[in-house]
Amino acid sequence: MRLSIRLALAAIFLASGCAQIPQSSLAGEPEWIEIPLPPEPRANGAVYQPEAGYRPLFEDYRPRMSGDLLTVVFNEQVSASKNSEVNADREGASTFTADTAPLGLEKLAEYGLDISGSSYFEGSGGAEARNTFSGTLTVTVLEVLPNRNLRVRGEKQIRINQGTEFIRFSGIVDPREITGENSVLSTQVADARIEYIGDGYINEAQTMGWLQRLLLNIAPY
Repeated sequence: MRLSIRLALAAIFLASGCAQIPQSSLAGEPEWIEIPLPPEPRANGAVYQPEAGYRPLFEDYRPRMSGDLLTVVFNEQVSASKNSEVNADREGASTFTADTAPLGLEKLAEYGLDISGSSYFEGSGGAEARNTFSGTLTVTVLEVLPNRNLRVRGEKQIRINQGTEFIRFSGIVDPREITGENSVLSTQVADARIEYIGDGYINEAQTMGWLQRLLLNIAPY
């Protein structure tokens, strides 16, 4: 008896743990970059030490190497709508009358065959979605591609009483689209992945329970 109770409690705890289905990050997992340290300055008394790394006097601060920072300005406004309508109509009729009949079956010739049928189908559907996302996020250059484009990724975590909010972004940036303020519009980023999710009990309250999802999948209606 005790074993059955323990098994039932274990099943309940396991089911409660599966209430939130884990999902992989849309923007990808964080990637850490190992930037080699510059060599030690030479003890020659010179102020100019090119081996220790330098930036030319008239060069701007746009990112050019792995580890550089870039600010992404979100200005996403997506609107989509779709409407469809279909209808079909079909009718058919068939009549058969025998002029002659075999001997002994003359009465059957008096009964003809008359068949008719019709079918009609009509359906319609529509969908509409509107999304707006604005703000800024500073990302890190992960890789400089052979064509000088930059592969970037970044995230921001905001902890509040009800949980943690995650803002993640990744994509490919053309250096020519970067402004003098070291920023780029999200609409000018190729293969952009924008993710805004959260955890905590408020997010769990907006998720369908595991039993409801199970019944939804097996329900015949």
